[in-house]
Amino acid sequence: MMPEDLPQDRRLRASWLASSVGEALDEDLGPGPGRDVTTQSTISIGTVVTGHIVMREPGVVAGLPVITETLGQVAERLGLPTPHVRLRATDGDRLEAGAAVAEVSGAGQVVLIAERTMLNFLSRASGIATHTCRWADALEGTGARVLDTRKTTPGLRELEKYAVRVGGGTNKRFGLYDCAMVKDNHIVAAGSVAAAIHAIRTAFPDVPIQVEVEDEAQAREAIGAGARFLMLDNMGPAAMTALVKAVRDMEPDVGPVRLEATGGLALNRAREVAQTGVDFLSVGALTHSSPILDLALDLN
Repeated sequence: MMPEDLPQDRRLRASWLASSVGEALDEDLGPGPGRDVTTQSTISIGTVVTGHIVMREPGVVAGLPVITETLGQVAERLGLPTPHVRLRATDGDRLEAGAAVAEVSGAGQVVLIAERTMLNFLSRASGIATHTCRWADALEGTGARVLDTRKTTPGLRELEKYAVRVGGGTNKRFGLYDCAMVKDNHIVAAGSVAAAIHAIRTAFPDVPIQVEVEDEAQAREAIGAGARFLMLDNMGPAAMTALVKAVRDMEPDVGPVRLEATGGLALNRAREVAQTGVDFLSVGALTHSSPILDLALDLN
């Protein structure tokens, strides 16, 4: 099964969430259980606070499970009760500036120590979801889908690819293990497109294969060697349209071939590219260049 065929409503992995929040708290608090010298000096253990996590700008919210996980871990470190969380939104909601995504009430030390960690994750995920949503909106009605890439922040791939799904995008492979992707350097090393495909089929017969091609000759070679997913690399609309037609004309004999536009894509030309007939547009910028979405914690 191609990664693109996996369910796109998958939740964040609980094990990743627990581990990543723990590492983020270690960065802030130092060796466990850690300390916040400002908060623990100025706020008594018995102080209870209530506040809201709010959108400072409009966008798509993502990463809400981080709130409960972070508060729970901080409370455990401090030996204090876990604050109560009332979610006011769902991941994927499009919200206006000022909208509350969650209400938090409980031990003031826990809430304030958890604040920055919660917001860092939320802002990063929501920024990616918001950016992805713009691409999904631009492609609506074309039949093409926007894909992410492996150009992710080390350690945050789970969160960032989740945010792409929340924003209406589709995940490509998660790593080097779940899908073979033959690019120009692999072709050079193997000697040809067909040789690279044959080598993968021999070593790992169970993995799906995707092949990056630059012209019709490479496309025909890849299809002849058994590839059924081609990435059309850095092509202009005219060249892409011609190659898409050539491949579609082959499909009655070889079966369906998935086609992906990749390299140098821009949002303002997304529909133009989709109208060449490709099935997917892959956009590394979804994860490597999305600005954060500003969220904040406001105490009552």
